[in-house]
Amino acid sequence: MAASDWASKDFYKTLGVSKDASQADIKKAYRKLARDNHPDSNPGNNAAEERFKEVSEAYAVLSSPEKRKEYDEQRTLFGQFRGGFQGPPGYGQPGGAGVDFDLGDLLGGIFGGSRGRTRRQPQGRRGDDIETEASITFQQAVDGATLPLRMTSDEACPTCHGTGAKPGTVPKVCSKCQGSGMQTGTSGGVFAMTEPCDQCRGRGMVVEDPCTTCRGSGRAPSSRTLQVRVPAGVKNGQRIRLKGKGGKGDGAPDGDLYLVVHVSKHPLFGRKGDHLTVTVPVAFDEAALGATISVPTLDGPPVSIRIPAGTPSGRTFRAKGKGGAAKSGGGRGDLLVTIDVQVPAELDDESRAAVEALRTARGNKDPRASISEAVG
Repeated sequence: MAASDWASKDFYKTLGVSKDASQADIKKAYRKLARDNHPDSNPGNNAAEERFKEVSEAYAVLSSPEKRKEYDEQRTLFGQFRGGFQGPPGYGQPGGAGVDFDLGDLLGGIFGGSRGRTRRQPQGRRGDDIETEASITFQQAVDGATLPLRMTSDEACPTCHGTGAKPGTVPKVCSKCQGSGMQTGTSGGVFAMTEPCDQCRGRGMVVEDPCTTCRGSGRAPSSRTLQVRVPAGVKNGQRIRLKGKGGKGDGAPDGDLYLVVHVSKHPLFGRKGDHLTVTVPVAFDEAALGATISVPTLDGPPVSIRIPAGTPSGRTFRAKGKGGAAKSGGGRGDLLVTIDVQVPAELDDESRAAVEALRTARGNKDPRASISEAVG
């Protein structure tokens, strides 16, 4: 947050004290407000939680005599600037004396800032992203399914409500970063670098009497059951992102859940996009003379497919609307039926005689003539 934003806040009003209040009065007011608005006393009350943060922020400045003095000076300057800055004689007039200053320069010193640099307030903690796996059947992958998932993740500790402090106590403002959660150092004495405070680890608050459940972290394992919808047409190994279904955030958005789906194979059917595939064995005479065959479907009665005379092995026929649910939600795909002409491994005497008669009827016609002509 920019220094001008800090200076525009009335920390005295936040704590309910006068501008000439003593340090003891400020401390007393803070303790009362912190106790009244602590998450332990107001479970689930977001307004009280925000009030607790505002009170802590105000106390971080007013509890330090040095910071309070600078804050008072900058507040006065900021008020004069907002009311209209009156420069020295000739300021702003052609040929007059010029004054070049930046409001960020004037107000940045209160938090050790420099021109153009802003300081970060302690931010809420976003929930963790979680990855889990689920195995589903072929049928569920085709039609979609709602799965119950048992999830375990770190969430706000139920004992301290995420503060990390033992019930009945409150965290204290970090003395090193004064509650900002950030510290500024230098690299080689030239460049200033801002990074999370190493004393409070960027939280802005220090827990002196930690919660026995979470040991001061403010987080604890939590289990819950989610009803997760897996869309129709999901593929084996597909990774599905479920926004906001991961770990619970602490004053920040929840994390995401990533679900890796494993689809079991079907003994008969396969998939090709929205379409289902199936290979059907056909006898030689059916392929040669033509026939009507019955083909099973995944979740309905069989369909009849007309095989024309002379159908070769490997030819595919299409049964409209007998496939999987379309991903777009509009209707269903098709069932793609591939013919596999069967050659008997053994022949009885009658079948052998019939095949030999076919050979005789075929004569000397060479079925590989086209291949020989292509090569030659």
